[in-house]
Parts: sequence; C-alpha cells; structure tokens
Amino acid sequence: MNAGPGRVGAAPVALVATTAEVLAHPELDEDLLAPWERRRLVGIRVPARRDDVVAARLLLRLCASRATGLPPRAVEPAQRCPGCGRDGHGRPYLPDHPGLGASFSHADGLAAAVVGPGPVGIDVEPLTRRPGPVPVLRRLLPHDEVDAACAEPDPGPALLRLWVRREALFKAGRDDVPLTVWTDLRRAAVVALAGATGATGAAGAGRADRAAGAAETPVPPLSPGPAPSPPRSPAPPSGR
Repeated sequence: MNAGPGRVGAAPVALVATTAEVLAHPELDEDLLAPWERRRLVGIRVPARRDDVVAARLLLRLCASRATGLPPRAVEPAQRCPGCGRDGHGRPYLPDHPGLGASFSHADGLAAAVVGPGPVGIDVEPLTRRPGPVPVLRRLLPHDEVDAACAEPDPGPALLRLWVRREALFKAGRDDVPLTVWTDLRRAAVVALAGATGATGAAGAGRADRAAGAAETPVPPLSPGPAPSPPRSPAPPSGR
C-alpha cells in the first residue's frame, strides 16, 4: 500500500531503462527539467551523452511520481554536494519530500533511478564495460574483493559487479544498507541498488547476485505494453 505523498512510508521505486525507452515514454519530456538542469546540458557537447543525462533525470522524476503519487511535472528534484555544500551538483534529493532518498545513474545508452525512504543509491553500467587497471581499482575498492575477482577465470564481469556495488553504496552515503546486484539481459546492463529494500518497478531485475540482502524483483514494463527488449581506455567506469 502506498503512503501519502512525501511520507516516509511511501513504497520505494527503482527503474532501469535504455535512454531510448525513457525519451519515448509518454509521461516524460525534456521540458520537465528545471532551468538550472537545462543550463547544465549546454556544456555537454556529445549528443548521446546529453541524451543519457536527460534520460536519467527524467527517470528520477518518474520514480518520484510513482513513489509519491504526484504527476512527474509536480516533482522538482534538486542536487546538493555533500562535500562543498553547494546546490546544483552532487547528490540528488527531493526538497518537498525530506523523508525520501533519491539517486540516478547513466552510462552509454542506459539510465537508472531510485526513490525511497532513507538513504538510497543506484548505479548502472553496460555489461561489456571492463573497469581497470587493477592497481587503480585496488586504491578504490577493498583489496581482498579485487583479488578474489581477479582470481576468477574471467575477472572482467566480477570487477564490474564490484564497481557498481561500490558506486551504489557511495551514492547512498552509507555502507550498512541492503545491497542488490542484478544483470538486466534485455538491456545488456549490470545494476546495483543500495537501500530501498523491497523496491517495486525495478525493470529488468532478472537475477540478484553476490550481495547482502539480494532478492529478485518483479519486472513490470516501464511503459504500457510488453516490456521492451533491450572505444574506452582502461579506466574505472565513468557513468553517473
């Protein structure tokens, strides 16, 4: 049962989609973005990356809409940097719904977002991405987990799962929240969700793996109708 708009008891909602799916969604349009968000888009020169950023921000509004019962146009996310304390960048939040956490991610034609009570974080990366080099990963991730991943016959997928898990926890701002990792085969994506236990609407949550509190999630379509089918240097993934 969904609680009233903005209440802490509102059901968490997580969504994963391709950028094309989001931009074609009937409830979503770039005009929903706030003036400060559109100003930030001006500096993005690569059209595909600009589309990814737009899609992630719109998907966050759809998650907030489903969590609060408000139409997407009535949702006004903001961002604040936990480091410098300034607005306009950093961690997203919903000023009118202080009990709800928010997070979004985008990478190479993919978008993901989550809204739910308490701290939440989400990260999405293409299945084909291979983070590295390993010495850099050892500085960013627990040594023993990196070493265990490198000992597998194909370290790439294991290292990618480690990366999305760490990114989701970083975005949540907590290491002690439940963590779910799954592979969305239809969208060729790996997704990690921190917090938001029992989230509904996690499109593409096919199998959860190697995460505390992992559980499979129902897969309703992002939009009405059947669910749609779905050169990098060696550096850690750059999607956000």
